[in-house]
Amino acid sequence: MMKMLPFFQSGPIGIRNESESCIGANRQLENPSTSVAQQVPACPEPSGDEISWSRDQEKMSERPEAACRPSRASSITSNGSCTSAGDSPEKGKKGIKGILTTALKKMKKVKPPSVKQVMDLLEEHKLCDAVQHLIVLEKSLSSKSEEGLNTSQQDVESVYEVLKHKVFSVLKDSVLLAKTNPELLQQAVEALKEQEKEDQNYMSENSPDQNMQFRPRKWKELWMTTVKESVETRMKDTSHTPRTENLSTVGQNLLHMGKTMKEDLTVVVKYIKQLYPPEFNVFSAYAELYHNYFASQAKKNAESHLEDKDIYLLLSWVHNIYPKDMRKDHVLAEELEKVKLGSLLPSSLSKELEKKYLDSEEATIKNSLSKCLDKEIQRWKEDEEPEKLNGHFQSELLAIFVIQSIYSGQKRAKDISTAVGEELSHRLSKELLAFLKSYKDAFEDFKEKSKKHRYYKPILIANINNCWNFRDYAEKNMAEKDDNKASILSTLGDIENSGFDVLLQQLFAQLKPIYKKFTENKWDSSNEIMNEIIKTTSKHISDFRTLKDPFYHAIVEKIHTRLVKEYIERLLKRKVSLKTPAQQQNLAQKISKNAADLEAFCTSNGSEATWLNSALPKLAEIIRLQDLGAIKIEVATLATTYPDIRKRHLEAFLYIKANLSRSELKSILGYLADSTASTLPRAPLFSNINVS
Repeated sequence: MMKMLPFFQSGPIGIRNESESCIGANRQLENPSTSVAQQVPACPEPSGDEISWSRDQEKMSERPEAACRPSRASSITSNGSCTSAGDSPEKGKKGIKGILTTALKKMKKVKPPSVKQVMDLLEEHKLCDAVQHLIVLEKSLSSKSEEGLNTSQQDVESVYEVLKHKVFSVLKDSVLLAKTNPELLQQAVEALKEQEKEDQNYMSENSPDQNMQFRPRKWKELWMTTVKESVETRMKDTSHTPRTENLSTVGQNLLHMGKTMKEDLTVVVKYIKQLYPPEFNVFSAYAELYHNYFASQAKKNAESHLEDKDIYLLLSWVHNIYPKDMRKDHVLAEELEKVKLGSLLPSSLSKELEKKYLDSEEATIKNSLSKCLDKEIQRWKEDEEPEKLNGHFQSELLAIFVIQSIYSGQKRAKDISTAVGEELSHRLSKELLAFLKSYKDAFEDFKEKSKKHRYYKPILIANINNCWNFRDYAEKNMAEKDDNKASILSTLGDIENSGFDVLLQQLFAQLKPIYKKFTENKWDSSNEIMNEIIKTTSKHISDFRTLKDPFYHAIVEKIHTRLVKEYIERLLKRKVSLKTPAQQQNLAQKISKNAADLEAFCTSNGSEATWLNSALPKLAEIIRLQDLGAIKIEVATLATTYPDIRKRHLEAFLYIKANLSRSELKSILGYLADSTASTLPRAPLFSNINVS
């Protein structure tokens, strides 16, 4: 009695009622009490007029009844071809008589299989044997054999439908069965190969214009359709991909498709590809179908209204995850390299999506920086002293937040692709410059309007210290070719110098009248005057130690420069004119002593402006010297060291040497060529001194 096929949970398609020999089979499907076997004639002994079937069936056992067995054990040979138990070489009979007997038996023609025999093989999942038997039965229809007369084409086609349904149901689940039931999968693949081979035989034996209703059956084309359906089903079924927290529906689907594609193609490479002959291009077929489905969904997403985070996710898959993560497995990478799948999105659509992302990211960061600056300005208005970190006033939340926002944005963009990262970096460098200009304006506003603030100077120092973080970031992370880098550093310099000017304003105002004492007293008591200058300066320098080290050294250098410049200005005031060499030598000694004290003080307080140390000693030496040639040499040395000195400066200074004749003075001034202006000093000294 035929049973319902458990694999499909449905019975085989019924056999045509018009065929007398298959009426019983149909009745059996309708009435379980009726056996199909009762409707099939018993196998007679082989006779010469019976129709021969496939070569595989000619290798029968010596016992005549072996040809009548309704079911035969099937297996797959090592080379992948179908065989049956009856195909094994005969054993036992030896000698001439045995060989002749065997040869005569093989020459005898055996009866083709019946519909029931094929159905039994299908029910036992012996797909390879079933397809071979069915091909033989199909061929018998064209002969006048007993089974051929008792079976119609419709009967064969009905069984073919059962076979096809079973084979392609297995093939559709290839990815799952490759590990769980590889034997069944191999049976299905061999059945497919047998049908494809039979189609090729038919095409080679018949002219193209010869029509046959059921050949070629084109199972290879159906296989492609089945694989496509399988791919789409697996790519749509998100149930076997665990849900990731905080991931949107779009993101979850992208993750599922990428994970499914990678895992399934790995199975294809390791377990499925080798079951098929090369002409099937199995991996290529699977890879292109997975890619095409993934790409179609990516395109659909790109053309829809996406949230910003989903735009980022999709671009990450297109540019980074999909082309790179798929190739982390070495075996898979080799196969993918042969297929050349291409991108998930067309270039134009990808560019459009990139622009949306860049515009959105730029606007988001710009808005974030603006809000951050507003909060910082509010903090300045609070009646609280800025916090100290390692002894330095700091207001670093602003710099930390701004830099972190920019850096994070750049990193996210770079994770998409290098090109997207570079484009956003360029945009954000513009935003950083715009932000710093706004910061500078706010700082200037506070500086002018909040002078009575209880913590005015500490807030100024905290904001100067802030500039270090921005400066360090720009110098280390921005390319020299970035047009905004120089402007950013210049803007930071403006903020720093503006703060320095305010911090030094009181000191310089206090020093002005002290310096006047040099000319008023004609350098009498010059040591006492210098001590007063040093004492006054010391009081202010201690407050500046709350600046970060680079800014502390910078402000001390400014003080050092100012102390030297103010001293030189006193020498150029034309208030002292000495006629004798002794007087000049006495003044030179005082200047040298003041210069040494000034240098020692500034150096001890951290000044690194060593370039200033020779200015006063060289001027003192010119005053001391009496030989015209020696004076000229010293003037040339001075001009080399400080190329911004001009004739007006030198002429005012030489007023001290009242014993120089007009011609000697002219000779010395002529020795100072204006060409020295072409050499720029490290920092200006004489150019900042006005001569009356």
